[in-house]
Amino acid sequence: AMLRLRFLTWDVKDTLLRLQRPVGESYAAEARAHGIRVQPEALTRSFREAYGAQSRLFPNYGQGRGLSSQQWWVDVVKQTFRLSGVHEEGVITLMAENLYHDFCSAGNWEVLPGAGETLSQCCQRGFRMGVVSNFDNRLEKILSQCNLRHHFEFVLTSEETGFAKPDGRIFQKALRLGGVPPEQVAHVGDDYTRDYRAARAMGMHGFLLRAAGQSAEPEVPPEHVLPTLSHLLTLIEK
Repeated sequence: AMLRLRFLTWDVKDTLLRLQRPVGESYAAEARAHGIRVQPEALTRSFREAYGAQSRLFPNYGQGRGLSSQQWWVDVVKQTFRLSGVHEEGVITLMAENLYHDFCSAGNWEVLPGAGETLSQCCQRGFRMGVVSNFDNRLEKILSQCNLRHHFEFVLTSEETGFAKPDGRIFQKALRLGGVPPEQVAHVGDDYTRDYRAARAMGMHGFLLRAAGQSAEPEVPPEHVLPTLSHLLTLIEK
């Protein structure tokens, strides 16, 4: 292969795993279990608002601000219900803690098409692999439950490292753990700024997974774009 790649780093959310259903549907189901009717669409809108506000106030799950990521998420969920017109604080707290734990399990996640096969084929071809993800510390457990954890030498989260992509320091840590120079590593992800551009700024190679109908980033050459994960090995081995 022209690319002398030895190591691949992977984003997770919307690259290897995605939510099985919109957040609002999971939240509405939890509310129904407590006899509360809320529209899933309203909850999804409220979630976006609550998540955005919390991310601006306390970036990277409240790292360095004395918040645990669990508290960070519980606050987001509680605020989501309040914004949707639910105000019984005791029930809100109970629902938030239930949902925090629900999202630890495989039940809310599904493996993207081609992900398992692609990771297995990369291992068979001798590529070493790790995860670099803007995620909280539930990620190891989620990957294990979705039967993907064994492919990776390490799982680096923004919570654990204290740096979130596109900050280059999370990639630096991955390069140190892998013990490989950046030019022998490619990062695979679905976000132009956090994944593709950030990895390239570190001297790594980048592949951008682009869902159908997503607008093209003009700076990404076609040989770096993955219409599906199954295209990866073809592009690497060109």
